[in-house]
Amino acid sequence: MWRYLKAAFFVGVDVPALGRIPVNALAAAGLFILGFGHPGFWFLGLAAETALVTGLAFNKRFQNVVDAESRQLSDGDSQAKRNALVQTLPNEDKRRIADLDRKCNKVLEVYRNAQADDYLIDTNRGALDNLRWVYLKLLIARYHLLTAGTDDTPQSLVRKIKQLQDELQNTEESPALRQSKTATLDILKRRLANIQRREDSLQEVESDLTRVESQVDLILDNAAVQGKPETISTDLQLSSDLVSGGMFGDSEAAVADLERDYSEPQKPRVTTRGGLRES
Repeated sequence: MWRYLKAAFFVGVDVPALGRIPVNALAAAGLFILGFGHPGFWFLGLAAETALVTGLAFNKRFQNVVDAESRQLSDGDSQAKRNALVQTLPNEDKRRIADLDRKCNKVLEVYRNAQADDYLIDTNRGALDNLRWVYLKLLIARYHLLTAGTDDTPQSLVRKIKQLQDELQNTEESPALRQSKTATLDILKRRLANIQRREDSLQEVESDLTRVESQVDLILDNAAVQGKPETISTDLQLSSDLVSGGMFGDSEAAVADLERDYSEPQKPRVTTRGGLRES
């Protein structure tokens, strides 16, 4: 309620070349100044402000206007954060995001041309925004997996392991040398396991990217052929684990910050491996 009272006190009008003028706050300030000449203006101002501010603050239409303005500010901030994350990606990934955005916008255009209800369009816009957010997180995770670690491949590590195993067959080497090579062999095996897990994760992420792209294509096809606009379903079972952390590298904090913006109620549901909810 406090934000409605604050908005009511600072309610204003847009004046060309001057911008938004808080007429009520200026009027209150004027009455306060006049009160130094005659205290009666203070009582008059207090009564008038109490009636005006509370009347507006408890008015349902005024509350709806305040809520709408708040959502617009929040949406603009979220979009700026999203754009900042997109800029961290290579050009090919930016192209993929732009292509997905174009298709999502095309879906909404089809619904608007079909004169769909505003509530339905807003609901479907939220569903598509959720898909776009999941898609961006997948691209960030993919980029981190590709750039993290060394340039060694499973094949190159297998060759190094095989070479060390062959060398350990030489019984003429000193115990100290054999111990050193045995320790190196253990390290290489652990590195191979890590790289193989990374390769598996890359395949899962790429599969999920294709899944989201195909889902948006299906939504666009359905929107084009259906005679009556319907609510978009975006229920997906993703292979990638995007909720346990550590998948986004240097962008981890930025992703977590934007995740809070996307975790508002009534967002469409996208599930990940293990049945965890992904907003």
